[in-house]
Amino acid sequence: MLLSRELPDYTYSLRSADGHQARVNDQVLTRSFVLAPNHLVENWPVASATTMRADDLDVALDQDPELIILATGERQVFPAAAVMASCLTRGIGIEVMNNASAARTYNVLAGENRRVVMAFILDGAG
Repeated sequence: MLLSRELPDYTYSLRSADGHQARVNDQVLTRSFVLAPNHLVENWPVASATTMRADDLDVALDQDPELIILATGERQVFPAAAVMASCLTRGIGIEVMNNASAARTYNVLAGENRRVVMAFILDGAG
């Protein structure tokens, strides 16, 4: 049986993730970041969902997503209502998940060519 590796048709692929680091393509990231299929913002200055401000999502909103996945670390932690409202009032969905769930969901949606952006919080970042 011949096996072949299917490569995504977008620039950035999330290969692994947990609460402390993530691998985007072959690069290991240890600080929070924002990822879209064709855009990566490293060193996103957010260390915790509980301290986020609405304008912290501006870098994600700039990518014109239909959905933002907020990955909040090893546990699901909801940000302030104002953060959620900054998306919802623009008609942009926002889902809050732990990092492992967010990574799986992002990969599925990116693979379907959806306009998805993930804001990924890593422990100790900021």
